[in-house]
Amino acid sequence: MADLNLDRNITYTNRDFNTFRNSLINYSKTYFPNTYNDFSSDSTGMLFIEMASYVGDVLSFYLDNQIQETFIQYARQQENLFDLAYMLGYRPKVTTAATATITFYQQLPATTDGSGATVPDYDYCLKIPANTQVTSNENPSMNFIIEDVVDFSSSGSLDPTGTSIFSLNGSTPDMYLLKKTRKAISATINSITATFETPSRFSTVDISAGGIINVLDCFDSNGNEWYEVLNLSQDTVFNTITNASYNDPNAIQDDAPNLLELKQVQRRFTTRFLNATTLQLGFGAGTVSDNDENIVPNPDNVGTGLAFSKDKLTAAYAPLNFMFTDTYGIAPANTTLTIRYLTGGGLSANVASGTLTEYDASGIVFVNPNIANNTLANQIFSSVATNNIEAADGGQGADTIEEIRQNALGNFQSQLRTVTQQDYMIRALSMPANIGTIAKAFIQPTKVAEYQMGELPTILDMYVLSYNSKKHLRTASATLKQNLKTYLSEYRMINDSIKIKDAYIINIQVEFDIIVLPNFNNNETIGRGITAISNYFQIDNWNLNQPIMIKDLQILLDKVEGVQTVMAVNIKNLAGVSKGYSNFSYDIAAATNNSVIYPSVDPMIFELKYPASDIVGRVVPL
Repeated sequence: MADLNLDRNITYTNRDFNTFRNSLINYSKTYFPNTYNDFSSDSTGMLFIEMASYVGDVLSFYLDNQIQETFIQYARQQENLFDLAYMLGYRPKVTTAATATITFYQQLPATTDGSGATVPDYDYCLKIPANTQVTSNENPSMNFIIEDVVDFSSSGSLDPTGTSIFSLNGSTPDMYLLKKTRKAISATINSITATFETPSRFSTVDISAGGIINVLDCFDSNGNEWYEVLNLSQDTVFNTITNASYNDPNAIQDDAPNLLELKQVQRRFTTRFLNATTLQLGFGAGTVSDNDENIVPNPDNVGTGLAFSKDKLTAAYAPLNFMFTDTYGIAPANTTLTIRYLTGGGLSANVASGTLTEYDASGIVFVNPNIANNTLANQIFSSVATNNIEAADGGQGADTIEEIRQNALGNFQSQLRTVTQQDYMIRALSMPANIGTIAKAFIQPTKVAEYQMGELPTILDMYVLSYNSKKHLRTASATLKQNLKTYLSEYRMINDSIKIKDAYIINIQVEFDIIVLPNFNNNETIGRGITAISNYFQIDNWNLNQPIMIKDLQILLDKVEGVQTVMAVNIKNLAGVSKGYSNFSYDIAAATNNSVIYPSVDPMIFELKYPASDIVGRVVPL
């Protein structure tokens, strides 16, 4: 009877063809010396040994490769890198759209007002719908779409309409020219439809196309909108409504074109790229009869399980389960979804200035529907023109393999949370532009003396400022601060409470005295010095609570061509709303120590508002 308990010396370190082959030969010689001893290259035994070695080598290769592809640091296959990137919270870019500012023009006939004065006839104003396509005159395949409606009949500080005389009849204007600008992105609108019959849990729809940017919108056959979310457990989305009196009569401000609100949605979907050419939409698992809003169980039905307490549960509830909905959104059923998505972008989308001149006129209408279809109306309609004064920029190709790897690892560190001071500042400064833009931000714990009765020591003060139309600092409007608070509420720690406050603006004047080298023009040297100081105080380079280093200014001026010696640099405070400055005064002399002008305890920023007049240079004799 054969011995089933054989003691064999087996080597487990063999990983390639040759080591497998040699190991099998040695194994045969050791344990089957009398059974087979013909190990020539053309023998039958070597055929089987080499076949086994081949299989072992291939299996080892695929095992090593699969292990390698599970780590983002070593993965090389695009599909695996996409999966790993999403696992770390990073969405790989397959293309990046270019942006451009497009100017729209239309002619307007003249009329007379009640006093007999010649004025534009605004009854002939046109309206150009959002997502209107503008095309490059150099490349017909390069399309841009505008983000907002162009309504020539409305004008305000947020959206001014430029008006100028276009032509004269003698000395009297007979045609005016209206002008508006809009942001546009390089994209073409495409659409697909998907029909669903019976509801299916977590159904998906794949979009296959090159250069997919994102999903524009999704509507079902009943007119219901489906909203894109980061994950299906997210049942609220940011919704923007126009900042107009009919929405909120008390919140009209210049620096917030839209109001931000949180909206709970049942119809939602997620998107993820499977690869560079396939975008997959994923839907929920519930039905309209499911209660998607029941996030936290009824306390009457949840007991602690402790002695002498109410206990109505036979199964445990994990606290994590309370944070998600029951259904993860509605599964589409008995409907057809129309999904519009954008394609385009890339380096080629960075078109030159003056090339976006062709437009789609199919959606353009008169604001006044009673305008008769006559010769004048046709002339006005055909007078529409577009142009981009500056070249488009920002268009890029897809992430490379290494870019996906590094971006995913970097993104994982932030995890869309606000914990540290830097997290809050970055989140505030990255708020979507359509709900307002924060120019400067600074955050610190609330001072103990400012706590109200009953407040917990988890309150944070965020000091913010915004820009006006000339990129001068200003206090943020109430609407903008409310939008910011709503936006941060989705990312802040649960025990953090945020107070949005106004930072202080301290306007300054810079005076400097220099000695000019021989053979250099005094005025030209002073001009170069003023330019250097102006560049140094560019507002983009300054943050809240940043001190002024006098020595840095001295070194800067010393490097200016033609300067022999810097004799003095002085900083003065300028204040007074009537003079165009902030109303806050600051004792600069008292705040100066060792040639450093320190900010105040309350967050503030130094601003050199009018470089042409607020920088004074003098040449002094040697």
